[in-house]
Amino acid sequence: MPELTAFNFAVLVSFGVFIGLMGSAMGIGGGIFMVPFLVLALKVPIHQAVAASLVAIVATSSAVAAVNVERGLANIRLGITLEVTTALGSIVGALIASRLPSAAMQLMFALMLFPVSALMFLKGRRPHKPAEAVPAGAASVFDSGFFDPAAAAHMPYSVRNMTPASFISFFAGSLSGLLGIGGGIVQVPVMNLLCGVPMKAAAATSNFIIGVSAAASAYVYFRQGVIPLELTAIIVVGVLIGSFLGIYALYKTRSEKLQLVFSALTLLVAVKMLLVSLRAL
Repeated sequence: MPELTAFNFAVLVSFGVFIGLMGSAMGIGGGIFMVPFLVLALKVPIHQAVAASLVAIVATSSAVAAVNVERGLANIRLGITLEVTTALGSIVGALIASRLPSAAMQLMFALMLFPVSALMFLKGRRPHKPAEAVPAGAASVFDSGFFDPAAAAHMPYSVRNMTPASFISFFAGSLSGLLGIGGGIVQVPVMNLLCGVPMKAAAATSNFIIGVSAAASAYVYFRQGVIPLELTAIIVVGVLIGSFLGIYALYKTRSEKLQLVFSALTLLVAVKMLLVSLRAL
């Protein structure tokens, strides 16, 4: 824990705002930025950084999930179904993390970020396609729709491939518990590409899911006594503020622009984390 000066307090709260904004707008929780920041800038041990990140993800989810549900953007049935396997995977990931050395975790984190950056870049460059109507007679209990203010239109959609999505959600939860990333970095592409959920609905539903999985693994870290309480509390203040700003961005901004910015930042973090982890091995 760095010395708590007025400057450090302002930096931590400001970074928390950034994490909350990106996490709620993209449905990823913000852990992919928080963990490298704590490890590289503040020299916090990786296990403590992961634990703090998970608590911040719970705060992000708690702040925005209710709003997204009220506005009809989050798919409740889809979220509840996927969060069962996600929470189980999160507990498994947290238990595995306690047996891995810090350098190995940093290397895994860096390698995971490269394909994430590439995926977000490709999705951000892809031309926006108008929503397709749900085919008649093909409705399921997971099908839904929402009003998109940015497009000024109602966006109906049909959900498919729930069985493979549930299995992949277990992997997403494992990454959450192991690396403190919330699992949204996997959940959002799964719902968008595999299940056919529009990007904004996928991000909102991911925010609904990741709070439960992060809370499950955060409890494991709490029992192990590795959560840096003061540091986490300060960052969570900023996270809550940023989360509400992220809700506005999610509704008003085209997701393609957010994805391109996210891709560039993720690539920079991946390179830095990879260099640090290779030196430590």
